[in-house]
Formats: sequence, C-alpha cells, structure tokens
Amino acid sequence: MTDPAGEPVIRPADLDDPRVAALVAEHLAEMEPTAPACSRHALSVEQFRDPAVRLWVAEADGALVGSVALKDLGGGHVELKTMRASRSVRGTGLGRRLLLHALAEARAAGASWVSLETGSGEVFVPARSLYRAHGFVDSEPFASYRPDPHSTFLTLAL
Repeated sequence: MTDPAGEPVIRPADLDDPRVAALVAEHLAEMEPTAPACSRHALSVEQFRDPAVRLWVAEADGALVGSVALKDLGGGHVELKTMRASRSVRGTGLGRRLLLHALAEARAAGASWVSLETGSGEVFVPARSLYRAHGFVDSEPFASYRPDPHSTFLTLAL
C-alpha cells in the first residue's frame, strides 16, 4: 500500500498480521549484535499488546518496511520505541516520516515530552543524527533505564 505520491502508507499495526511479527523479528535480529542482551530494549510482538504501547507500520507494495511505536509512561511523558526503516528503504526519508508521524501522534494525545533510548555504537549514528536534527537533546536515563555504556538517552519537549 502506497499513498498517491508513491510513498509508504503509515498505519496502526495489526498485531495478528504475520508480517508484523516478521518485521519485529527482523528488528530484534538486527539489534542483537549491537549490544549485550541486558542492554537491548527492543520490544517483542507480545510486548506491543500492552495497552500503553501503540505501534504503527509503514507499508509499501504489500510489504511492511518500517515501524515506530510510542509507549505511554504517564504524566504526559511518552517513549519512542522501535523506530526503524528496513534496509531496503533506508536513505529514502522514511525514518524522518515515521518520526514526524510519532511526534504528531504524541502531540495529539496530549504528551508534553518524548524520550528515547538508542544505541551508542557507530551503527546508531544515523538514528542519533535524525533525532537531534528534530530537536532531541541528550538526557539522563528515564523510567526504569539505568546508565549504560551501550545506550544514549534523548528527549524532546513538545
């Protein structure tokens, strides 16, 4: 499914769609070599069933090619989760579109700020650059996170 401009359509995920499970599995597999298990914080499909979590997917020509999620932490604070574009569409601007979609959803839900945890390794430089280009700044660990040399914490006031 693409929009009239030929761009992937971003829509709420159907957690019973096997393509969603495959997309999440792809994400988890890609994250595995980036840090020890105790330093990886990506969610499983079952964790997306938590009512505090909303997941969107990007679909192009019948394939799911990206995802982004928000987790409500309470008090107007949301966490950006599972922000990714599949390898086949990296460099096309989909990551920026997913981020802007999530920020618009956070604002519409009345959130005051968005925080995220991402990797500190070289592979995460493009992600950190994207977040910082949209106003995110370095922050301390939030929610249940603890300082970790494999993690970078960022936040954005809405």
